[in-house]
Amino acid sequence: MTLTLQDIHLKRDTAIGKLKSEGEWDILVIGGGATGLGAAVDASQRGFKVLLLEKNDFAKGTSSRSTKLVHGGVRYLAQGNIKLVVEALRERSFLLANAPHLTRVQQFIIPAYSLFEKWFYGIGLFLYDLLARRHSIGHPRVLGKKAVIKRLPTLNKQGLKGGVVYADGQFDDARLAMALARTASDLGGTLLNHFNVTGLLKENGKLIGVTAQDELDKAVYHLKAKVVVNATGVFVDSILDLDDPTSTAAVMPSQGVHLVVGKHFFPGDTALMIPKTKDGRVLFALPWNNAVVIGTTDTPMDQIVEEPVARDEEIDFIIAHFNAFNEKKIDRSDLVSVFAGLRPLVKTSNKSNTALASRDHTILVSSSNLVTITGGKWTTYRKMAKDAVNNAAFVAKLPVVKCGTRKLRLHGYAPLVKYGSPFSAYGTDAAWIKKMISDAPGLAERIHPAFDYCKAELVWAVENEMAMTIEDVLARRSRMLFLDARAAIGSAELVAKMMAELLQKDEAWKTDQVMRFCEMAEQYLG
Repeated sequence: MTLTLQDIHLKRDTAIGKLKSEGEWDILVIGGGATGLGAAVDASQRGFKVLLLEKNDFAKGTSSRSTKLVHGGVRYLAQGNIKLVVEALRERSFLLANAPHLTRVQQFIIPAYSLFEKWFYGIGLFLYDLLARRHSIGHPRVLGKKAVIKRLPTLNKQGLKGGVVYADGQFDDARLAMALARTASDLGGTLLNHFNVTGLLKENGKLIGVTAQDELDKAVYHLKAKVVVNATGVFVDSILDLDDPTSTAAVMPSQGVHLVVGKHFFPGDTALMIPKTKDGRVLFALPWNNAVVIGTTDTPMDQIVEEPVARDEEIDFIIAHFNAFNEKKIDRSDLVSVFAGLRPLVKTSNKSNTALASRDHTILVSSSNLVTITGGKWTTYRKMAKDAVNNAAFVAKLPVVKCGTRKLRLHGYAPLVKYGSPFSAYGTDAAWIKKMISDAPGLAERIHPAFDYCKAELVWAVENEMAMTIEDVLARRSRMLFLDARAAIGSAELVAKMMAELLQKDEAWKTDQVMRFCEMAEQYLG
């Protein structure tokens, strides 16, 4: 059967229409990040009637602010967490296979400045690859000094003895989140962004649904469900409090900051892995979308906010470590974007060093049958979703259906598309965008001269990807805010004008959107 455009779109009006017509959902998922979207895909694939509600936009929080890596976690191996490494390496291979248009194999080098380091890292990465077994994506190799410099021409050469090259995965986090949303929708799921769960409905002490408000028109809905899954990342405790105000905190937030600089500071296609920083983490400098992303930090946080801001000391920390390993030095004036995200680490008694905290996930089921999942990382989203849906189905006494996502191709699956090529993030949907340009050549015009993102993609985002605000477009449907905050600010007026026409909004909406976006985007200037 040939799909028509009507079959594959993701529209808010259609989803709201289903809210009004459905009496009860099998599974209601709160949270539209990696885990929530993964759960919606899994549950929909099993044939359950699924509703997902996201307060802001899909992947607005931590899920769009990652290091862009699909990896097993070399440093988790050093910590002795073999189980997590093996699980993540296995999940890495599934993700690379199921979304080739949004992922790729990336080469990394760990430089060595002593012979001991050279062989120590070599043995460690050999073990890392050995744990992957049949899921290996490339065997590590020990390199001499000349070979390392050829791949990393700006690397600090003083005392360099060589290094080790190994392979891991890279991806576009926000675009992968959109592919998950589209996949869940393709499978019959209903998803809504900008839809805030404000309360939980109970009967005889058990959850029977939620109260939710449409953040755009302020309409309130009472939605019934056989089971509710709390997949709100760092905000899981706020939902737990709605369920039971006396509940203990489940999350220990940690802030990770990334800096973005121009490609000329770190040319080439190979990424750098700095094996140890002062806080016990590793640091990466990797090419991404014609820029270089450098990060990250691991700072314990007392407060959880929707728009975290990088601290001065975090920015200085990353600059100092990068400059120690790179001959082309950077300072604050060279930063084109700075972004911060909060990790939902499972709460432990150790608050002083979140770098040592486990990245495993955990599932809680309350006395009211609220299923909460937290912790984990992007690479293991599918396994987290599987565990969450297994528990939810058990709680709701739904039919026993095995998880079928291990080989599920995500929306847009296009194995022959080269990652990072024009329109590659859309996979097979690229044909529709090219047709739009063919029908209206003016849509080929770029939103900003420094970026390939064009007007046709903006129209596509609004009409088929549920983009409702300027931020939705400039931060997540395109990645402009994360790649060059000044360019994103400079594009706000044009984007607002086009969106207002598409969404039939007035001048007041345009003015408000531009003001809100620019105020928020200034925090990314570093």
